[in-house]
Amino acid sequence: MCVTCSSTFKKTSHYKSGFNSLHSLTAIICFLSPPFMAGGLSHFHGRPSFLTISRSNPSRPSLCHRPITINMTQTQTQSQTQSYWTSIEADIAAHLKRAIPIRPPVSVFEPMHYLTFAAPRITASALCIAACELVGGDRDQAMAAASALHLMHAAAYTHEHLPLTDRIRPKPAIHHAYSPNVELLTGDGIIPFGLELLAKSIVKNGSNSDRILRVIVEITRAVGSEGVVDGQYKEFLCSQSKGEESWNLGDIEYVCKKKEGGLYACGAACGAILGGGSEEEVQKLRKYGLYVGMIEGMLYGVGRNKKGMEGEVEKLRGLATKELEIFNGRKIEKICSLVQAGLCSV
Repeated sequence: MCVTCSSTFKKTSHYKSGFNSLHSLTAIICFLSPPFMAGGLSHFHGRPSFLTISRSNPSRPSLCHRPITINMTQTQTQSQTQSYWTSIEADIAAHLKRAIPIRPPVSVFEPMHYLTFAAPRITASALCIAACELVGGDRDQAMAAASALHLMHAAAYTHEHLPLTDRIRPKPAIHHAYSPNVELLTGDGIIPFGLELLAKSIVKNGSNSDRILRVIVEITRAVGSEGVVDGQYKEFLCSQSKGEESWNLGDIEYVCKKKEGGLYACGAACGAILGGGSEEEVQKLRKYGLYVGMIEGMLYGVGRNKKGMEGEVEKLRGLATKELEIFNGRKIEKICSLVQAGLCSV
């Protein structure tokens, strides 16, 4: 299921290392230039699958609604950003491998394991972790939710790519390791398993039971009839009646908002909830996730290769960055980089 950015950089001083010197740059409003991010997240948004990789915070500073000023050294920040997202993805993959081993009955868990890791990775799961850490939480607090989000995505991806015969324009061909009936039933089974992961996390984080319950509601709404399913249905209707070349902007925006937008918004909000963020922080990160997800959908979902998307993506980047202004003074470079990551995908 299955991200405007103008760069304003000011040269300040020279940072000298043992064998070279780097220019220290000040990025206003966290707008990163495309060349800067090209190496940082290209691996992350190239859509590989997991098969390719084996608390409330009373000390939180008061909210500050001011323009964001971020000091960074280009090469260092690029490397740190890449390492940050890579580590999150590795942790999510490891958690899922422990949660879904191939065990008896093999006829059930082997396809479940395979289809979970065959689905392309999306940033929504990692955004859940990043949002949790941004508001002062620990990675472990959001790991079950991040894993559940990937499972929901994997189920939807499996259902969307079933080899149906009545599609006017079939989805791009992918390898099917199992029959359509097995993939359909396995996708159905993955969804409740994700909710089970969340429910079991209450035992480990008993004091956060209210937050986990809220997260369960957030996820079911995001992937159900009010979210992803609604977007899938709209996409199906438009494809049947108009063909993919005749979509209008309103149709594209609707589908992107319900599918990628809703899932990313859910991921960011769930992370903030589990990390003990304030309600304002939860809602700001929810909107940030919505815009990031819509960018993803416009660049690589139903909006891919459609005319007029560049202008819409530019607007969404500006809106997304504005939602992070309340976090000024915290280390937001990594999470903010997502508004530029789309430039790096192929």
